[in-house]
Amino acid sequence: MSKRKISLADFRPQLRRIERRLFLRQSLSFGALTMLSGCTLKDDDAVDRLLFAMSRFNDRVQAALFDPRKLAPTYTESDLTAPFPFNAFYEEKLAPVIDGGGYRLRISGLVENKAPWRLSELRALPQVSQITRHVCVEGWSAIGKWGGVPFRTFLERVGADTTARFVGFRCADNYSTSVDMPTALHPQTLLALDFPTRETKYGFPVKIRIPTKLGFKNPKHVAEIFVTNDNPGGYWEDKGYNWFSGS
Repeated sequence: MSKRKISLADFRPQLRRIERRLFLRQSLSFGALTMLSGCTLKDDDAVDRLLFAMSRFNDRVQAALFDPRKLAPTYTESDLTAPFPFNAFYEEKLAPVIDGGGYRLRISGLVENKAPWRLSELRALPQVSQITRHVCVEGWSAIGKWGGVPFRTFLERVGADTTARFVGFRCADNYSTSVDMPTALHPQTLLALDFPTRETKYGFPVKIRIPTKLGFKNPKHVAEIFVTNDNPGGYWEDKGYNWFSGS
């Protein structure tokens, strides 16, 4: 007996349910919604395979629409969210505590200078600050103030190949993520050294603050930065979250 071919019509009821959720959560990407709607992206599930393919298509569309000159909205001190919410893939009490004195930021991949960086060396670079909105894939947002080094400045200082496609991040809490090079070079992308509060759980000693991306694309406790032409994926991206996840 020949197997019946799977078509889009077979999944229209499921897709209509997802579309309704998308309407209710307009700020979220379709790829992220595949996780929120309970889809596990298992290889043996035809619906999930279809949604995974749609998420990857969404990546390409978002990348094509990305404007490296368009800025995310900024706010004033009076707009700050207090207390600023904690969010991670683990409980708050499990956030790593890192010795700033012994910290070294590792650099690898397509860069000329792979020497590690001390915190004091990072603070000696030009510093800026921003008040921007952190938007979580779970549906909430908060306005915070971050300070640090423009990430473009840092990449140029280490001699990164800015024609490469991706910048990846590995973190002390075993988290990882990656972004496209145009996003890494965006004027608001920040190698953050100062956080909404003095509590180390928010990313000390180094966080990458990207206000044009959803929160899970903003890695905390960054231990290594690398430049590559191969998409490194990431902790949530490898579980099915939309990789681009930004404006």
